[in-house]
Order: sequence, then C-alpha cells, then structure tokens
Amino acid sequence: MKASRRRLLLGSLAAAALPLPALRSAHAASFPERPITFICPWPAGGTADQSMRALCQVASTVLGQAIAVENRVGASGMIGAKVLASARPDGYTIGQIPISVTRFSQLGMLQADPRKDYSYIARSSGQTFGIAVPSNSPYKTLAGFVAYAKANPGKLTYAHAGIGGATHVGMEEFASVAGVQFNHVPFKGGAEALQGVLGGHVDALADSSSWAPHVESGKLRLLATWGEQRTPRFKDTPTLRELGYNVVVDAPNGIGAPKGLDPAIAAKLRDAFRQAVASPEFKAVAERIDAPILYLDGPDYEKYVHQVYARETVLIDKLKLREMMR
Repeated sequence: MKASRRRLLLGSLAAAALPLPALRSAHAASFPERPITFICPWPAGGTADQSMRALCQVASTVLGQAIAVENRVGASGMIGAKVLASARPDGYTIGQIPISVTRFSQLGMLQADPRKDYSYIARSSGQTFGIAVPSNSPYKTLAGFVAYAKANPGKLTYAHAGIGGATHVGMEEFASVAGVQFNHVPFKGGAEALQGVLGGHVDALADSSSWAPHVESGKLRLLATWGEQRTPRFKDTPTLRELGYNVVVDAPNGIGAPKGLDPAIAAKLRDAFRQAVASPEFKAVAERIDAPILYLDGPDYEKYVHQVYARETVLIDKLKLREMMR
C-alpha cells in the first residue's frame, strides 16, 4: 500500500513539474483513454439520431474507444446544443450541431454563439426536404400550387414542424421568392405535421422525408424537393431551383465539441469522423433516410457556419422572424 502511494505521489509530482504545453501534448497523445459521450439533440430513432449513431459506431472503431450517444432533446435541438457548448473541452464530450444554431442564437433561443462557442469537427450529411400534398389534392404540380396561391393570397395552408425551424423558414423563403403568401400552420414536430396533412386538415406539408413512405404508397404527391440536386429515390420530382426558384434548404448535420479543444485531439476526432462519413456503413444509412452526404472537414465546416450565420441575419429580418416568435 505504501509503495503504491509513493508511486502515485511521485507520478503526481512529476506531472506537476511538466510545463502546461507538455501536459497537453501528453494528454493528446494518449487520447482517448476512456469512452466518449456524444450529445444528440434529437429523439432516439429519428433520422438525425440514426445517422449520428452510424457515424459514432465507425468512429469508435477508428478511435479504439466506445462512443455513447446521449439524446438531450427539446427546444428544436437547442437544449442539446447548449449542453455541448457548456461541456469541458477535453474531447470526451462531442455532439451534433444543428445548423439552425445560426438562426436560433440570433433569435434568443440558444444562449451560445456558434461563431465562437464550438470547435468544429466535420459536416456530415443533409436532409431531403420537400413540399407534398394529398393524392386527391387539386394541385398536380408546383406551378398549379403557386398559381392558386397568387390568385388567393393567404388561403393555401401548409403544415410545418415549428416556427423558426428549417421547414418553416424554407417555405417562407420560397414564398418570398415566388411572390406569394401562404398561411403557415405550426405543429410540435414533423410527425404531427404529417398527420395534419394526411387527415385533410392542412393543404400541404413542408417537411424532411417523413412524407417519403406516403409518397411511395400513393397517399401523398411530392411537388418539389429543396436540395441542390434531385434525390435518387424520387428522381422524377424536380427541385425548387430547377423550377426557377433560387432556394436550397438541406440543413446539414455537423459534429463538434466545446470551444477550446486541444488541436491535436481535434485532429484525431476529425480523422475518425472523416473515415466514418466515407464508410460503407454510413453511406447505407444515409441512402436509406434520403440524407445527401455533404462532408466538410472541420476548418471548412467552421467557415460554412460563419457564412450561414451571415445569411440568417439577413433572412431573419427579411422574413420578420422575430415578430413571429413573439
């Protein structure tokens, strides 16, 4: 017992004698020495959760340590985003950063600044958003949908997953570009919004691919998707941009850590998630949930976040989102 205590004391004294950079270097060289916690700000089983778990499984193999996914949900993903920003920057707490942090931080829903409160590891994949209507709807094409909206301002209703979210803002941006006015109907989430349309209570659905199985079964008709390119599973459906509306919404998922992460640890995490995004396992999950792969390495991902933040500043004022949030 005494010998053990002596060794512990000598080890502590030796560590104390090392300069701080040397301590950090030693810590980074041995990282990771224990399991890593991954904060997912969305419910278990959802598309974002599925993609993050697939990435973590591959990255854990690369790193040689388990990565435990912890779902911290609520406030449109901002509860998990705040937990991540507030964690110790030691590499043992990482997580998904929704790109909506650039909007909600400016709207007061996130007490963190995405330009300075995170270390960015990788951008991974986006989502496939679209506008869908019931199969018995009179609107066979987006052109017919827009024509009716122009002739009847504010009469067409659409369901979305919450004020200020990607589906609401994307649809309002489209309406602005198209020169029309819709009547938006917020729901507590995409699942409820989908039921509102399937039940005939709302004219159209603006959502990520919750509509996909219902389009395939013939219950819904997909008028347009919102990505840079057509989604492979629905290759006959045009994008908004193809139809003449310069609107692209793909809400990329990203992976980050609290600000102040040791660069050497960040490099290890970046390499692990680079390999994870490129893996067949992740690509299979991404294809199944219609998630386009949009990889960016950490530094480029950080630049992208700054660019989106600036765009959101303009969009918030243009769409009067602050007034809508009151």
